[in-house]
Order: sequence, then structure tokens, then C-alpha cells
Amino acid sequence: MELFEYKAYELSNMLKEKKISSVELTESVFNRIDSVEDKIEAYVTLDRENALKTAAEVDRKIATGDTLSLIAGIPTAVKDNISTKGLRTTCSSKMLENYVPPFDAKAAEMLQASDAVLIGKTNMDEFAMGSSTETSYFKKTKNPFDTSRVPGGSSGGSAAAVSSGEAVLALGSDTGGSIRQPAALCGVVGLKPTYGRVSRYGLIAYASSLDQIGSFGRCVKDIAMLTDVISGHDSMDATSVNTEHPSLYENLTDNIKGLRIGVPDEYFGKGVDDDVKESVMKAVKELEKNGAVIKEISLPSTDYALSAYYIIASAEASSNLARFDGVKYGYRTESYGSLTEMYEKTRSEGFGDEVKRRIMLGTFVLSSGFYDAYYKKAKLLQQRIQNEFSNAYKDVDIIATPTSPFAAFKIGENIGDPLKMYSADICTVTVNIAGLPAVSVPCGYNAQGLPFGLQLIGDKFCEQKVLNTAYAYENAVGGFRSPSL
Repeated sequence: MELFEYKAYELSNMLKEKKISSVELTESVFNRIDSVEDKIEAYVTLDRENALKTAAEVDRKIATGDTLSLIAGIPTAVKDNISTKGLRTTCSSKMLENYVPPFDAKAAEMLQASDAVLIGKTNMDEFAMGSSTETSYFKKTKNPFDTSRVPGGSSGGSAAAVSSGEAVLALGSDTGGSIRQPAALCGVVGLKPTYGRVSRYGLIAYASSLDQIGSFGRCVKDIAMLTDVISGHDSMDATSVNTEHPSLYENLTDNIKGLRIGVPDEYFGKGVDDDVKESVMKAVKELEKNGAVIKEISLPSTDYALSAYYIIASAEASSNLARFDGVKYGYRTESYGSLTEMYEKTRSEGFGDEVKRRIMLGTFVLSSGFYDAYYKKAKLLQQRIQNEFSNAYKDVDIIATPTSPFAAFKIGENIGDPLKMYSADICTVTVNIAGLPAVSVPCGYNAQGLPFGLQLIGDKFCEQKVLNTAYAYENAVGGFRSPSL
């Protein structure tokens, strides 16, 4: 095996035992990038020079016996909407094509404080608006299992990088499934933490009440390691929750005897492919064989969640993206005759079609004549969905559903049909609406060898239960398949 093929926890042990060096590992990952990046196109920006400097410093610390974190020396990618000081952060948009932040996002700062090796910034749907990484201004990331297909989105670059061996770990952001859905389509593990567990400071906002930074890895242990590093209270984020976060990695167990798993009928209905349903139910039965107790439950408002999500998210996007006007930073149109014309031309030229579509929808639902009819009703439905989950967790510990209603689709297949594209989020948006933690783990493959994902949802700050359940399933099936590139 090449070094880039190992899991993060294995590499962490190998580094500490001085069987390998971080420089060797980092060079292995960059060699892999040189070999497959032209096929996958996972990155917007690479930072080879600084990555190797960090790796050399980690090796020096290991040689002198310094105490290091579990992810020290591990090559890690970061989604391109997470600010990195001195390293271009574009949101995969023409609007921020040349933007170099003067500060680090808290999550990026915590990565660096833990001596992770930052490889580069990964491609994404523009301003995190999309489900396929096709709305990026720069390139279309490919799925490592089939390069004619999408990797999912909006964190498709991060998922594809981990899946293809172009990174060992990666950070993404999840507004309505943007970590879990690409994790499912690329055959890796992805965790969206509880809203407030990970600081959003320095995350360029799409929808502030829904966005959450989370982790990608090749196994559950890797996810636990990375989530431990980025969790914690941050005074710079008013939504950051000040609570204790015991180590997920140290407390990870596959003992799920007596764990109550709820299976909601609403997530297995129209729009979900039959082979997805079959794979997910097979995974649920595997958990039952390992001691879990399976219960049928109902979450009746699920059918309305997608509509509520796109109203709330678009409304917040309309507000958040108002700052991109060509005045202080970002793209500015070259010719204009007045201030108003400068605003109009800058935003028309700087934003792509999907971003414009959501800004217009958000502005519409917030307008005085339609606020009560749309936005207010969506917020009331959000409360109802939160209450339904809260009531469900009185009877069960974990809820199991599909992650994506279908496997990866062909590049270009759905990009012209926004409603078809939005349906990719049908199984994931409720988690963000309710602010809950959820993980996606691979749970099977279709006839073309494309992976499916099992989504495990927990109550607020119950990441340990979520990951323990995923870990039990991973151990029961013997781990997950990697693509052959």
C-alpha cells in the first residue's frame, strides 16, 4: 500500500512510532494529486510549499519527543469557503476569485494548532449553493468511482479528495446535506455536527442558521479524530454553544446492544430509488443483528421540509450575499457610469446562475407582500420539525435513513432542472432545520458499482451515539471500498 491509502488513525500511529515521517506522507499525497488531479479536479488551490514546511516541523517535534495531537502531520484539505489566512479562499466564485483572507476561520486555526498539514482548498458549488459541484466557477469535480458522474455537493471537492486519496482528511460545510450527500456519493464517511458544536467564525456564510462545518474521512475513527480537533466554544461566534465535549475518539465503541434505532417511513417513499431503500434496510438489519432494537417511527412533516429549507436558506443567502457589491473586496465590473450601475453589473457578472436564482428567491420571500405567506410559514414549519424530532428521541436513540435518494448521476444530467437537483437533498435537509448531528457511512453499491449512504441521525450533542452506531456498522461489514482510479 502507498501511504496515501492508509486511514488517518493508522497514519497517526505510524508517525508516533517513527515508522514514517510526515514529509514522506505529505509527498505521497502530492504524488497522488499529480497522478489523478487532472481526472478528479478536487482542488481550487494547492499549497505544496507550506504543506511540506508544516510536515517538516511535525517531524522535528516528533524527533524531540513533543506531545502532539492525533492529527499532527496528517494531510488535510479544507473546503474553499473556510477562510485561511494568506491562502486564497474563493467560494468557487468569480466574485471572490482573487480574495486572500487576512485571518483564519476558527476551524482552520484549530487545525493548524493541532499541526495538521493543510494541503489546499477544495472545489465546491459556488457559495455552497448546489448538490453536484457543477455550479463552481472554476471546474467540475468528478466522482472517483466514475469520472463521468458528479461527486455530490456542495462539498464535492472535499469528498472526492478523500475518496481518491488526494487527502487523508478534509473539512466541509453542511447547510442542507452538503457533507453527507457527497460523502454518500463518493463512498466515504461524512459527519455534520450539532449546530453550535463547531465555530462558524470564518466560514463564508450561505445560510447562517443552517450552516455547520464538519468532517470527511475514510472511516469512523478518522471522523472522530478530526471532529475532536475542531469542536469547542468560540467567543467570536454567537451561535457557538459553551459546553463540554468529551473525546469522541477515546470513547468510540461498537457496542450497540439495546440501542433503539428508529426507521421513519417518510424517508423511504416516492423519489427514493428502490436499490437505495434495499441497501439501507439491509444495513439496518445488520445493526439489529449486532444488538440494536429497530422501531418504526413517523416524522410527518418531512414531506414539507424541502420547501421550508429552500425558503429559509434562500432568504438568509439574500441577506448574506448583499455584502458582495464590488466596493470593499471581491470582483468589481470594469466599466460603469454610476454607483447603481456598478452594483448591478458587479453582481450580474460576479455571481453564477444558481446563486442569482437563490438570491432572487430569497429576496422575494422576504419582501413585504410575501413575508407572511412564505418565510414566516417556513419558520413555523421549522419549529414543528424540531418538535417532531424531539418527540421521536423520547422513544429511540438514533434515526436511520438513506443519505441520498439516488446514487451519483451523470455530469450535466440535472443541472438544467433545479427541482430535480433540489430533490437530492430530500433526505438530509431536516437535520439542518432541526440543528441535529448526522453521519453518512457507505452501505452498499448499485449494479454500476456506485456507492449508497446510510444516514444516522442523533439528538443534539449526541455525536457519540451517532458515531458509535456508525462504527458498529463499519466493523460488522469490514470497512468500506475505495475506488480504483
